[in-house]
Amino acid sequence: MRLLPGSGKSVAFAVAASVFSLGALAQSWPSGTVTAVVPWPPGGPSDIAARPLAKGLTEALGQTFVIDNRAGGGGNIGTAAVARSKPDGQTLLITSSAPIVINPSLYKKMTFDPLKDLAPVTNLLRVPLVLVAHPSVPAKTLKELIALIQSKQGGFSYASSGNGTPQHLTGELFDKVMKLNMAHVPYKGSAPAITDLLGGHIPIMFDSTIAIMPHIKTGKVKAIAVSGAQRSPLLPDVPTFAEAGVPVESYAWYGLFAPAGTPKEVVAKINAEAQKVMKLPEYQKIRAETGSDYVGDTPENFTKFVHAETAKWSKVVKDSGATVD
Repeated sequence: MRLLPGSGKSVAFAVAASVFSLGALAQSWPSGTVTAVVPWPPGGPSDIAARPLAKGLTEALGQTFVIDNRAGGGGNIGTAAVARSKPDGQTLLITSSAPIVINPSLYKKMTFDPLKDLAPVTNLLRVPLVLVAHPSVPAKTLKELIALIQSKQGGFSYASSGNGTPQHLTGELFDKVMKLNMAHVPYKGSAPAITDLLGGHIPIMFDSTIAIMPHIKTGKVKAIAVSGAQRSPLLPDVPTFAEAGVPVESYAWYGLFAPAGTPKEVVAKINAEAQKVMKLPEYQKIRAETGSDYVGDTPENFTKFVHAETAKWSKVVKDSGATVD
């Protein structure tokens, strides 16, 4: 291809102008009120990450960050709204993992593709799940519990906070790995599941340290094992599944996302500002109270993590035959 005289300078100018405009957009972010959509009801675990982050960003950047709890569809409704938003950094998503890495395999029809329609910014919290039992269950260790479940020959059940949640699929992973043939009893949220567990109506359940810790502390349930790679600092005496020779590793994690197409320079700035907030004492307190490691990361590494989680949980969903529609 032959360039006309002076056209090389024009192309160079256009490229330079484009780079400048992207840099200017990043420098000007945020240009007004930022809406952080949480696709779950107020007061849920995602809010634990979202509200201190929004508060910290508001104070640091001088623009208001508003939490918009837009629940429904297992997290799909609010997530889809962000996926369709203008990619300028003014609308963000703070969510648990379900609508990102589980729902695409669980729902037959999705109005968005998380891997294509969202830009991962950073992980915010990552907490292990805890396998807990009602005190009446005659098992103190994971080995004893497995033997008990196997002796019931399909007559043993476990509860979760709902179909397709990390709690449900961690139970499915445990069930399939150990060939336990347990029955799954889904609830509409963690609270009603815990209520039935405390009442002895269901023998065991998986839940995040965020939700179940108060009941472990009071002795109303007993912790059998944690699903993290290491023991939780909140439960130093409770072994991991791996320590018992059971290859189960699972976390309830919460992440920050922007609409796909948001300029990389803007995503990088959002990431940098979010990580500054995550290192402040108030956020560090939240991290300690939930038993989360520091998980702030680059957008690139968080993207790799999201892809790996998608592959992992799609296999669990397929193997379990779980579906919600």
